[in-house]
Amino acid sequence: MNVETAAAVDERPVSRRWWARAALAAVIVAILLPIAVSGLRALLTLLLVCVICTVVIVVAAYWFLISRGAVRALAAVVVVLPLPFVAIYLIREGQLWVVIVSAALVVVAIACARRALRPTPAQSLMPEHPAPPVLHPFLVMNPRSGGGKVVRFDLPRRAEALGAEVALLSGPEHLDVTELAGDAVRRGADLLGVAGGDGTQALVAAVAAEYHVPFLVISAGTRNHFALDLGLDRKDPARCLDALHDGVEVHVDLGWINGHPFVNNASFGVYAEVVQSPQYRDDKTRTVLRMLPDLLGGVTGTGLRARIGDDTVTGPQAILVSNGPYATNDVAGLGRRTRIDSGLLGVVTVSVADTRQAVGLLRRGHGQGLVQRTATEVVVEADAAEIPVGIDGESVRLRTPVRCTISPAALRVRVPRERPEIRVAPPQLDWVRLWNLLRPGAVRG
Repeated sequence: MNVETAAAVDERPVSRRWWARAALAAVIVAILLPIAVSGLRALLTLLLVCVICTVVIVVAAYWFLISRGAVRALAAVVVVLPLPFVAIYLIREGQLWVVIVSAALVVVAIACARRALRPTPAQSLMPEHPAPPVLHPFLVMNPRSGGGKVVRFDLPRRAEALGAEVALLSGPEHLDVTELAGDAVRRGADLLGVAGGDGTQALVAAVAAEYHVPFLVISAGTRNHFALDLGLDRKDPARCLDALHDGVEVHVDLGWINGHPFVNNASFGVYAEVVQSPQYRDDKTRTVLRMLPDLLGGVTGTGLRARIGDDTVTGPQAILVSNGPYATNDVAGLGRRTRIDSGLLGVVTVSVADTRQAVGLLRRGHGQGLVQRTATEVVVEADAAEIPVGIDGESVRLRTPVRCTISPAALRVRVPRERPEIRVAPPQLDWVRLWNLLRPGAVRG
């Protein structure tokens, strides 16, 4: 799917208005149905039960994360205990079918609202630019990345058949790919590319940005986070090579953290501490559960502080700084960024030092529990002179203060004209804006 295909699915103003009407109608019926069947008092009682159960689940989940032994086991039981309790209560009161129907109507309302509010492709997708022909492409390939995708998909032979020079990383982990890429440009390479993990992608991308040559991403890593955000085929990395003969350019931002480039994100606090553990790669789940009680309890003593513009967040357990903001419902950087050309860093801080703050996270974005911002610079300070940082999934230690900045449109990424994972950004639900769509003339195509 390309930009032209995406443009074809854009909604007309009248169609958007009808989707808004359907969303609001579904919400109204979802609210009125329980009142009509059971009465207002029964509805308020049900809402109270649901709120209490939700709070209990959140508190129990928090204690599961910060505790060990018997307390953790008890918390795990309490997490699931409210669910059958609510089901039994609904069955006894004869309201189970009402809740199921109302929940289905809410799902329909959300789907219709997203359809009505969906941005146009021009608003959502990164603009494409003509890609000049390349004569001497140079590609760095890591045969160990992604469980051996470079060899499995025969990428070196396919790239060389398209005229590329290929360098295989067969040496130690600390091989200087930055010097390797820089030397290639000085020898006449007019495109740099990487088949490997996002950490290697970032190092070579910085060289491409420095020398103003196009950069090619080949989705041969494990997560392929950067490739996902570019809409590339992650199942078949060989399709990324199509950009060499039928490509376009997108101009994306490049993040910097104390002189280190990053294409995805940099993480501080809990996540960075966990990733630094030698046991993390072998057993991620057990390592996380073993370390979280100490990390959330604040015994590490790093005392993080994040300066985001004029605001300062003190004592967060976790900080995520991303090259471009994630959706507001993605506080862990596990989703995708539809655009990486906003010229802004995305910033998320999470503070869960006690039960009250854990419950406060339900309010999403209110208070200090969860902070989501955009900025052009973020400075992370700490009581320690040096702290662990996860940069594009790789753990390093950096001296404080740690300064994160953004270089707008620094990177000319060459991508295939046809990319299967291009997605129009899902809209944020805004019921006021949805209501305004009902007015004639309120929607502009």
